[in-house]
Amino acid sequence: MKVKIAMLAVALSAASFAAQVQAAGCLKGAVVGGVAGHYVGKGHAVLGAAGGCIVGHHMASKKAREDALAREHAQQGIAGTSGT
Repeated sequence: MKVKIAMLAVALSAASFAAQVQAAGCLKGAVVGGVAGHYVGKGHAVLGAAGGCIVGHHMASKKAREDALAREHAQQGIAGTSGT
């Protein structure tokens, strides 16, 4: 029961932290990392949540950059074909 309460506390604190800084991918990564850390061993859930937050934020930022680059290329392609 203590583990469930601790996991709930970590999830709630991560949710409030993610809402404050609007870290994309952090909350999802923290949940996945926390669950994985929980299954690895006692006391690893918090460490897994922290690592998951970092990795999730990194992956979300990378995807956002790739999406922005794709939009930029699409706009340049549309602007370059207008005319005749």
